[in-house]
Amino acid sequence: MPPAEQLRRARGIARSLAMYHGIPGRHRRMVAFYRQFLGPGDVAVDVGAHVGSRVRAWRKLGATVVAVEPQPDFVRVLRLLFGRDPGVVLVPDAVGARPGRARLGVSSATPTVSSMSPEWIGSVGADASFAKVRWDRTVDVAVTTLDALVAAHGEPAFVKVDVEGFELDVLNGLSRPVRALSFEYLPPAHNAALAVLARVEALGGGAYRYNYSPVETLTWAGERWLTAAELVPLLERHRPAGRSGDVYARLVAR
Repeated sequence: MPPAEQLRRARGIARSLAMYHGIPGRHRRMVAFYRQFLGPGDVAVDVGAHVGSRVRAWRKLGATVVAVEPQPDFVRVLRLLFGRDPGVVLVPDAVGARPGRARLGVSSATPTVSSMSPEWIGSVGADASFAKVRWDRTVDVAVTTLDALVAAHGEPAFVKVDVEGFELDVLNGLSRPVRALSFEYLPPAHNAALAVLARVEALGGGAYRYNYSPVETLTWAGERWLTAAELVPLLERHRPAGRSGDVYARLVAR
């Protein structure tokens, strides 16, 4: 590997570790936030585990965590952090609509935006907020499905999907609703997020309610849990800011 590429990758890993593990108080806030979804004995699936900040928080809550991460550099990081923890199952694959193999576009300097979706890369790459981002290499990765992960590891209480534009493909590999889930919302890919929302609605048969948490704040933008139709205007209000967040969905009794 050329020295310049080694340096870009090392800086990218260091940036992610600082962002997700180095901010004082974030771990404590994350544990408190996810306590409303997870407890001892639950199974949680982290699709796009990256450096494992949520894995760490969910283990603090007593959940067994299935950490799914296809980027080889971050598989190594996760093994260093959690390889001796029997409550963490590391799956070094991508997740999609069907099993197989695919190409992952990697941004070495900003690995949080590595993506399986060339369409998403083309779409957000044209946005001013991504002007300095370069997807400089690809890697061949194995692809599994959420249905396969559920069959292997049990019914999850919570599933996080953060895969930079590949969320719809991930959820197309799930054939039944789970108790709660989240997926990333990125304003430059607003229409793609609405397609993901429609898929979640179809999975739940209208039994999901939603809220939005902007920009890793671990706070709710909505004062109450919303229907899908009510969520869309909330996302529209946050759209001009151009910053990402996460949509949360949980099943409610009907």
